[in-house]
Amino acid sequence: MASTLMTPGVYIEEKNAFPSSAVAVETAVPVFIGYTQKAERFGKSLLQKPTRVTSFAEFVELFGAGFQPKFSIADPAADYKGETFIINGASKVVQIKEKNTFYLYNSIRLFYANGGSNCYIVSVGTYGDKPDGLEISLDDFIGSDTKPDILLLLEKEFEPTLVAIPDAIALGEAAYNTVYTKVLAHCAKTQSRFGIFDLAKQGPTDTTDAVVASFRDKIGINALNYGAAYYPWLKTAIVQNTEVDFENLDAAVDLGALLPEDLAKQVVKAYKAIATPDANAKKNYHQSLKASSPVYNSILEEIRSTLNELPPSGAIAGIYTLVDSSRGVWKSPANVSISMVNAPAVNISADEQKQLNVDVLAGKSINVIRPFPGIGTLIWGGRTLDGNSQDWRYINVRRTLIMIEQSIKLAARTYVFEPNDATTWVTVKAMIDNFLNNLWKQGALAGAAPEQAYDVQLGLGSTMTPQDILDGKMLITVRVAIVRPAEFIVITFQQMMQQS
Repeated sequence: MASTLMTPGVYIEEKNAFPSSAVAVETAVPVFIGYTQKAERFGKSLLQKPTRVTSFAEFVELFGAGFQPKFSIADPAADYKGETFIINGASKVVQIKEKNTFYLYNSIRLFYANGGSNCYIVSVGTYGDKPDGLEISLDDFIGSDTKPDILLLLEKEFEPTLVAIPDAIALGEAAYNTVYTKVLAHCAKTQSRFGIFDLAKQGPTDTTDAVVASFRDKIGINALNYGAAYYPWLKTAIVQNTEVDFENLDAAVDLGALLPEDLAKQVVKAYKAIATPDANAKKNYHQSLKASSPVYNSILEEIRSTLNELPPSGAIAGIYTLVDSSRGVWKSPANVSISMVNAPAVNISADEQKQLNVDVLAGKSINVIRPFPGIGTLIWGGRTLDGNSQDWRYINVRRTLIMIEQSIKLAARTYVFEPNDATTWVTVKAMIDNFLNNLWKQGALAGAAPEQAYDVQLGLGSTMTPQDILDGKMLITVRVAIVRPAEFIVITFQQMMQQS
């Protein structure tokens, strides 16, 4: 009892009977970095400020809608090998205008369509007042003399555990050795985050080997176990028919000359005669063209198809959240179907995946998204970029250990400046033992008995010397056996000789 007893009477003293408990931290709270229509709350700017949102409706309220890009219609080049569509017997392609490509908004939609929940948004620029578009700049992500380093700002936020930057891949391969390498370094520094990366969009003249080789060459070799890459892009169903109309066509596109139907030409002529068309006139014009011109419908479908081809990071972040909440972070986020996706942009075969899943030279594994008939589009890979490491090969192992580390770290803060003696050691060891025992019961740790799944060492002569105690150090050693996925299942069949 701290006070000196001097007055006769009865005194009550309460003592804690149980040790403090360690609580598992959240494991799937992604932070999305990119461009938005607006960034404000109650008139105050949210630009370059990490902001927590809990639903897609709240995202729209704070950051607005997607950008309305403009498209031109052109003849394909002589060496063009992509998809085309026919107008008046001639092959045509739709091409998005420069500075009109943004992926964050639709990636957020894909995130929530695949089980997403709470997340953070960092807007690095707004396009609401820029109808002609906005140039995506590296400085917006990595900082400059006039712009803050977004990842440095995120170091002050504790909750985010995943990092996704879908807009950065609009830079193409330039994102690899600048943005992605900084994300890996950021995750390694905080020791509490994991990066989800996209590969560049594969063009009509590109090969899978070339796209993957460029990524592996430029991503470097540092902190690879703190990130995973996914390939290819996804043909989604996020953008609906009602979201595309004639206003997505560049002003240079003359529908009166382009559309072959006579009735459609009359509709265009009548619309051009209106001096200042209002919203109702635009709606009637769009509906009239849809009813009178199959070619107009095919143009809009080509535009919608282009807008629906998205990098996979948004969907993957949603899958991480879904798997973590339904099974646990120790379950590999693979062999899971992706919602709102019609097919991968590139169909990768089992033989082609060999070189992507296993990189003999540097271990930079690429997780492939593949279609399976009658099943759907599945994530068919669960490796980090450090695919040759026995310690950090698998995503679930890396992320489970992040969860264990951060949970015990937070719980141990209670004992900072407590007496560094046997009483405190027993309490701390019991706290960590209880936490790991609960994880073992849930299936996060491998072992038939608790002593086979984890081991906690703490005390003088085992983890500390008298000099450590004089230096104010309490040293704890925790060993865990994290469950690993059955990535390769081999079934052996052998005939038996007839017995009777």
